[in-house]
Amino acid sequence: MGIAFGVLGPVTAWDGTGGAIALKGPRHRAVLARLIVARGRVVPVTRLIDDLWDEPPPGATGAVRTFVAALRRALEPDRPPRTPARLLVTEGPGYALRAGADAVDAWRFEHAVAATADLPPEDGLARLEEALGWWRGPAYAEFADQDWARAERSRLAELRLHAVERHAQTRLDLGRAAEAVPDLDAHASGHPWREEAWRLLALALYRSGRQGDALAVLRRARALLVDELGVDPGPGLRRLETDILRQAEHLDSSAGGAAERVWAQATAAYDRAVASGAKARLESTAGLLRDLATTGGGGLQAAREHRVAAVEAAEELGDAELTARVIGAFDVPAIWTRSDDPGQAARIVAAAGRTLTALAALPSDHEAQGHKVTGHKVTGHEAARARLLATIALESRGDRSCHGPRAARQAEEIARRLNDPALLAFALSGLFMQTFHRTGLAARRDEIGAELVDISARHGLVTFEVLGHLVRMQARSALADFTAADAHATAAERLSVRHERPLAGVFTAWYRALRLDATGPAPLEEAEAAYREAAARLDGAGMPGVEHGLLPLALLCLRLRHGQPPPGADPAAEHVAEHIDWGPYAPWARPLVLLARDRRAEAAAALRALPEPPHDLLTEALWCLAARAALTLGDRTTMRRAYAALLPAAGELAGAGSGVLTLGPVSAHLDDLSAAL
Repeated sequence: MGIAFGVLGPVTAWDGTGGAIALKGPRHRAVLARLIVARGRVVPVTRLIDDLWDEPPPGATGAVRTFVAALRRALEPDRPPRTPARLLVTEGPGYALRAGADAVDAWRFEHAVAATADLPPEDGLARLEEALGWWRGPAYAEFADQDWARAERSRLAELRLHAVERHAQTRLDLGRAAEAVPDLDAHASGHPWREEAWRLLALALYRSGRQGDALAVLRRARALLVDELGVDPGPGLRRLETDILRQAEHLDSSAGGAAERVWAQATAAYDRAVASGAKARLESTAGLLRDLATTGGGGLQAAREHRVAAVEAAEELGDAELTARVIGAFDVPAIWTRSDDPGQAARIVAAAGRTLTALAALPSDHEAQGHKVTGHKVTGHEAARARLLATIALESRGDRSCHGPRAARQAEEIARRLNDPALLAFALSGLFMQTFHRTGLAARRDEIGAELVDISARHGLVTFEVLGHLVRMQARSALADFTAADAHATAAERLSVRHERPLAGVFTAWYRALRLDATGPAPLEEAEAAYREAAARLDGAGMPGVEHGLLPLALLCLRLRHGQPPPGADPAAEHVAEHIDWGPYAPWARPLVLLARDRRAEAAAALRALPEPPHDLLTEALWCLAARAALTLGDRTTMRRAYAALLPAAGELAGAGSGVLTLGPVSAHLDDLSAAL
């Protein structure tokens, strides 16, 4: 355990053994608190001075340096003399606290509350109880009157109230209404303007057999709102009162508690009825893993791992038709073009290829029954073949070989011939993944997304409908049609909330940051904060293929568009640059970072070694980064390559087709290249 910081109450710090660290006077704690509020960003000394004093005294700059030096000695007592600090660092005109994501109790609290959305109710309840127990008083307690702390205090206070209400709702979902009443009574009394507090209290009372008390609570809430604020209760409270008066059946027990009971009873019956070695168990497992994958977080990661095991178990049984069903049942669409686990994807592709070969050697259902099969008539294995082909198309994303596009086209052809909507949606998702062989294909992807939305909406294929909206959100962003992109983002969010598909919200959060960046006129700091907030939603989402290196790349593109140096470009911050994880985008960032640090020879060598960008959602953006470095260095060879690659995308916004970042119009980059050449 390293250094930990507490702001959920008086500001404090603990050492690796959990002992309190002496932080000296209130100014020292104020400096520490101000840096924690900045969440890793640099706070200039001038800003610290303004925040610490209403009227700065003479020598305020020296005083701030003294406070920082004392904090460094307290936080890193074993640091050798004249070695740079690793925790409270000097960067540019100020200081920053380089604390880990779990080093501050407020940050841990925020992540813990968000993570409960992906947990079973019992686990979520325990996690919320643990997180709420971290509060030792109001956040940043001794700085309540400071302007710099006010917004963060309000945000954390609101998050805590939300967590209290989620904790109560989880209790209700688990059928523990009576347990929830005392805490909810105190919560509603302490926060009388929160209608959700009154709603939960009334519902808990009703489910505890106290109908009269529930109605009295609702009348009390109405009186407070009308007398004190002059407003009527909102629709939630009005609807609950009506439902209680007519004793609506849906109020008697929570859907969550009922679902828990049904699940327990059904799984117990399944265990009793289906033999442990039965093939049906593998097929059931495949369906379960498909649903597990859409939950995100640990569920997605577990689904990937167990999927490979299920496929290998099916192959061991030597039943090609069973293996085809197990592989094909995992019809989980994907919106990102970089695989989360390339090794596992390759194993799935290989298994699907072997199964296709094995199926081809089997007689079709028609042939087994003695019927003659000719031409392109449908055989009993056609649907299975299409699912295997669509799987190959999906899992071979980013692969430059021709088997992915060929598999996608064959899957689509079979699905259309069979007139099977679910199969066609799956095939189209594979086709989408194979539309990155060159730049400038946003319009084609928009067509695929439109067909996905249409088919899925007509046939109740929710997961593919969400995918269709996300595809169109990306494509319309590339085409600078943010009005349409907004509509598709909103539609995806609405469906994901209603049908519990949380991963969609990760991508729409990135889109909101991109939109703020692309349409302006938001200041650099505001756009950067939006990107950081979007990146925080990737933490624990189970998508390393998306997460790895994406935030630094987005910040690089943002800063270049604003005429600012790349992250880690400051020569005085060598240790900071070394800790930036560019992930797979390092080759394209490196020349620009080196140029910003005036290391032209190294930058030129890095540019010469630059590979061709992968064929994916960020192809245009990476080519534009290469072009930018080539223009600065006068590398005409790279300029020509970039111009040829980008020309088909002349009408698009560079990188915006990803739905996560942009480098502005491709046409502007082409103009610069054309002029230089």
